[in-house]
Order: sequence, then C-alpha cells, then structure tokens
Amino acid sequence: MSGILVIACALGALIYLAYRGMSLLILTPALAVLAVLAAEGGPVLASYTQVFMQATGGFIIQFFPLFLLGAVFGKLMEASGSARVLADGIIRGLGPSRAILAVILSCAVMTYGGVSLFVVAFAVWPIASALFREADLPRVLIPATIALGAFTFTMTALPGTPAIQNAIPMPYFGTTPFAAPGLGVLTALMMLGLGWLWLERRAAALGPGYGADEDDRAGPGIKDAPRLVVAASPLVLVLVLNLAFTFVIIPRLETGFLAQARFGETDIEAVRGVWSIISALTLATLALIALNWHRLRAGLGETLDAGAKDSLLPIFNTASLVGFGAVIASLAGFALIRDWVVTAGGDNPLISLAIGTSLLAGMTGSASGGMSIALSTLGETYLEMGLAAGISPDLLHRVTAVATGGLDALPHNGAVITLLTICGLTHREAYRDIAVVAVIIPILALVVLITLGTFFGSF
Repeated sequence: MSGILVIACALGALIYLAYRGMSLLILTPALAVLAVLAAEGGPVLASYTQVFMQATGGFIIQFFPLFLLGAVFGKLMEASGSARVLADGIIRGLGPSRAILAVILSCAVMTYGGVSLFVVAFAVWPIASALFREADLPRVLIPATIALGAFTFTMTALPGTPAIQNAIPMPYFGTTPFAAPGLGVLTALMMLGLGWLWLERRAAALGPGYGADEDDRAGPGIKDAPRLVVAASPLVLVLVLNLAFTFVIIPRLETGFLAQARFGETDIEAVRGVWSIISALTLATLALIALNWHRLRAGLGETLDAGAKDSLLPIFNTASLVGFGAVIASLAGFALIRDWVVTAGGDNPLISLAIGTSLLAGMTGSASGGMSIALSTLGETYLEMGLAAGISPDLLHRVTAVATGGLDALPHNGAVITLLTICGLTHREAYRDIAVVAVIIPILALVVLITLGTFFGSF
C-alpha cells in the first residue's frame, strides 16, 4: 500500500503544482526522484538517467520535428498576415457570433485530416487569437475552444479518425478505424454540442473584451494582406499532403532498408505517420513562404528564429511529463494499481474496460499510454469476455477509444501544458473550461455510449 500511496501523492503534487504554475522542467524530475526515494529508497540516479531521461529523450527524438515545424508554420502564418485574413474570412462567413464554432471546426478538420494535435495547436492559435480579438471574446476561452476541436471527438469518437487512439485497439479486437460508426458519430455530436454550448454560455457570462493582456500576438497590421485563397492554401496543403503521403506516396516506397540496425530495425508502419506530417509541413511551409515572399522576405530570418524558439518550451514540458510517467510506471506499486484498474467494473466488460482505460490514462497523463497498458495487459481477456456476453468487438473498440479521452486531460497532461504555453495562459486562468469540455463532457459521452451499446449493441 505504501507504494500506491507514494504514487498517489506524486500525481497529486504534480497536478496541484502544475496548476499553481510551477515549471514542469523542475517539477517533473524532482517529483520522480522523490517518488523513487519514498517508494523504494533508490536507486535515484539510475531512475533519473536510465528511466526519466531515456523516456524524455525518446519523446524529443520522435516528435521534435513536429513541434519545430508546427511552431515555424504557425509563426509564418502570423507574420504573413494569413492568420488575420483567415480570421476575417471566417467571421464574414459565419458571423462574429460564431467565432467559437469556427475555431472548433478548424481544429476538427485538421485533426480529422491526420494533423497532430500539437501541430494544430501551433497553427490554429494565431487564427483563434485574431478571431477572438475581432469578435471581442475573452482570450481565456481560446485553450478550451482549441481543446474541444482537437482533443476530444476527432481524437476518440469519430469513425475513421487517423488518431493513434483509434488505431491501437485494432490488433487487439480485429477491428478497423470505422468500428461502430453510428455510435461514434452520436458520441462525437454529444461532445461537440455540449462543449460548444458550454463555451458560448461562458463567453456570455464573462462578457465582451479580449482580456487585460492585450498584446497582439497575431502580429501588426499588414497593408498588403494576402487574398483569402492564398491565406488558406498552406492549411489545405497540410491536410492534403498529409493524406497523400500517408496513404499513397509512402506506402509505395521501397522501405525494406528500415530493418537494418542503423535505422533502428523498424518498419514503415512505425514511422509512416511521423514521415507524413514532416513531409507535409515542410512542403506547406515552403509554399507559404513562396506565396508570401514579398511580405516575409524582410524579416524572414527573425520569423523563422522566433518560431524555432517557440517550439522549445512546449516540447521539453511535454517530454518531461513523459519521463515522469515512465518513472511512475517503473515502480512496484504501479503494477498493483494496473492490475486493479483493468479488472474494475465487475462482470460487464464495457464498464471494466472503460474504468481501467480511463484511470490509466489519467495516471499516465496520456490517452495512448493508458490504452496501451490496459490492452497489452488484458486486451485478450476483454475480447473473450465481450464475445461471451454477446458484445461486438467493434463496440469494445469504440468504448476503449472514447474512454481514453477524459481523465487524460487532467492538468498534468502534456497536450494541455503545451496548449496553455502556446496561448500564453496559466492553468489558473484557463484550465477550468478545458476541464469541462475535455474531461467532464467526454466522460458523460462515454456513459451514454456504454448505455446505448448495452441496450442496442453496435451500430
């Protein structure tokens, strides 16, 4: 029990201190070391260098190009005036009263098109900032608005989404990304509708005004602003090129050489997603520069430098959280927690699966991490229980995916930390609304999904 108590205290301290605004670069290794000391009395240095830093470094190695390219892309969208032009176009198309919906749908389109949620946060922030400023809406709602569009229904509920959370269950249940499409769509609509309603009511309650901090991070006014079609082209290119590289170009390449030791003895499926988004972002960024060359050339170097610097704190914050999670998962007490949560819920495999996956996602601060632990431990057992109870593997798939969205968005989640950093806001200022749209509402939608699935089966 002492090991479990140590883990609970470490997670509680991380959530509380992160909410209070303490730097994660200091907080995560310190709490990881204290957890090892309290639970096992050591080895502290081995846990730090061989577990914490290995996991932290592994995340940076895998995802730094996405953070870097995403930040540079977003900064160029700001500097070229494209972000403001898009904001003006969206306001004219939907009306200022629909600025919140416009940001939600922009994020949803990009994430459903396969763009990483980290990249979406970088790319949409300048557009959202301009939209909210033009519509005179409070800036503290921007993180929750982006989170609703990028972290919720397109990540877990919509059938066919390319998110990793929708792919992990497939080998365990023998399903496809389009598992339980009807239930998935209904669940997604519930998340979207309730989240949008909450944000609109919060905007009305807070009243007009962008906020006390009126720094114009969307950049100064640009006399020679690009046309709407030019401003939108780079975003469209990211979506189209990402799909093309993922499903057409890369699968046709000869990649057998990846099995060699010098390339990590891997295969194309392990790197296809990262390769696709790197290629798409690189080409879209070059196109953005070419289309806006006369607008960007005078300050191009400074803009690229600023974008590169903007990528550093978000990725190191997120990577540090990954390292903290790895240390916690290495403790003996974590095995006891894992064995309990994956069997919670009694004889109903849907409830057991949902509780286990949700709690593990919350503990690790990772939707995919919690899902992987639950399924690798008892995935085959869940399938057998489901089949014995007459539950479709498609329904197990969809419940598993939706269950990862909710507790994963607690204050220590890497995506939440990154989003707040990009928006220049603190947990105290903006997390309340993130909690409603990305934690509470997805959990309510999960309950509805399980209820409908129990009574009507998979559809």
